[in-house]
Amino acid sequence: MGRSREFDENVVLQKAMELFWKQGYEKTSLNDLVEHMGIHRRSLYDTFGDKHTLFLKTVDFYAELIKNKMQAGISNAETAKQAIRFIFDFTIEGYEDKQWGCLIVNSATEMALRDKEIEEKIEKIFMQTEQLLADLVRKGMETGEFSCKYDPEVLSEILQNTLLGIRVQLRMSASKEKLHRVADFFMDLLNN
Repeated sequence: MGRSREFDENVVLQKAMELFWKQGYEKTSLNDLVEHMGIHRRSLYDTFGDKHTLFLKTVDFYAELIKNKMQAGISNAETAKQAIRFIFDFTIEGYEDKQWGCLIVNSATEMALRDKEIEEKIEKIFMQTEQLLADLVRKGMETGEFSCKYDPEVLSEILQNTLLGIRVQLRMSASKEKLHRVADFFMDLLNN
């Protein structure tokens, strides 16, 4: 009879996620993972597979975590404008004050060109986000909150790229004041 797991899979997966998020895929060794996760190498392989498979699982874990936080904030917003403002503020202020940028964006810039699985996974996440943004812009136009005459799909593409740029700048320690000015400009664009 096999030994039972002596750890909570979600807890150690979160630890792996944070290490990949902070250091990136290439700079994170198996020894780093074993030490940071607090499990044996054999347990890592038995539970998560190899480093690449573990990384893919951490990307999914991160995406679900952020999606849940975003959905909670959006559902608390009374208007589309408040929802988009929440997305900007959440992006700029970060998750639990971790100033490592965004694991998805970091992974896209580090690995997407040479790893098809990562590219496809990230492209799917980006498309889902863009659809969410388009829905919010469309809702704001229908309710009269936004008076701009741009197509909601185009605005969602611009908004997505603005948010991606903000996430990259966060990784480089850009000032939050600067990033909030960018957000303010976009919010003003919705009314032009």
